[in-house]
Amino acid sequence: MLPAYNAAATLSRTVIELDPDVIDEIVLVDDASTDQTVTMARKLGLEPIRHELNLGYGGNQKTCYDRVLELGVDIIVMVHPDYQYSPLLVPAMASMIAYGEYDLVLGSRILAQNSVARGMPRYKYVANRFLTFVENIFLRQKLSEYHTGLRAFSSALLAGLPFERNSDDFVFDNQIIAQAVSAGARIGEVSCPTRYETESSSINLRRSIRYGFGVLRTCGQYRLHKHGVRRYPYLDFEPDAVRAGLESAAIAAKSAAEARRSASTDG
Repeated sequence: MLPAYNAAATLSRTVIELDPDVIDEIVLVDDASTDQTVTMARKLGLEPIRHELNLGYGGNQKTCYDRVLELGVDIIVMVHPDYQYSPLLVPAMASMIAYGEYDLVLGSRILAQNSVARGMPRYKYVANRFLTFVENIFLRQKLSEYHTGLRAFSSALLAGLPFERNSDDFVFDNQIIAQAVSAGARIGEVSCPTRYETESSSINLRRSIRYGFGVLRTCGQYRLHKHGVRRYPYLDFEPDAVRAGLESAAIAAKSAAEARRSASTDG
C-alpha cells in the first residue's frame, strides 16, 4: 500500500524493491500530486487511485485502507513511496503477522541503529525521542518509535478500527496506534534503515510543530477516554469485539503456519 504525494522521483525505486513473490496487490493512492506520480505509476504497471483534491496524509491513508479491505487481503503493509523506508522489509514484517505473533508491526528508525549518523536531522531525532517517551508513558507501551511510515497490519485489526474517524492530517498515524492499543493489539517492531535524500518527503517546521502538539493531544485524549473523563469519537468503539476478532485471526494464522510446516516436512 503506497500513499503517494509528489513521489514521481522515487516511486520506481520503491516498487522495484517490493517482492512480487510475497505481495499480491500493490495499491497506490495519489493525493492530487502536482508532478508525474500517476504517469509513473501507470508505467510501472500499477492502477493508481487519484484524489482530484488533496485530502491530506491521513485522508490518503483512509482511501488506501478502504481499498485494501475491499480486496479482502489478510495482511496490509504501508510503505511511503518516497524511498525513505526500505521496501525490502515488507516480507519480514508480513511474516510476523502471518505466523500469528503480532497484529501490528512498525518499522523503527530508532531501534538498533544510529539514526542521526544515517542522516536524520538532529532536531527531528530529539523531537522523535521526546514524543515517543511521552507516548510510551500515556499509552503504557515500550515502543522505540511511533512516527514511522512503514507499518504492517492484520486485516482483522484494521477492519475493527474506526480509522475513518481519525484526522486527515499527519496525526492520523498516532491516532491509529492509540486505537490499536485500546483494542489490545499485539504490537511488534523491526529495525528499519532509513534514507534521507533530496527526493524524500518531509514536512516543514510549522507543520512539524503542529504535528507534535497533535501527538501530545492524542496522548491526553487517550488517557481521558480510558478513564471515562471524556469521550472521543475515534476512540469510541468496542475493544472487546476487536480483541475477539484478533484472537480468532491469530489462532487461524498459527494453524495455517503449522499446516505449512507439516506439508513441508511431509514433502
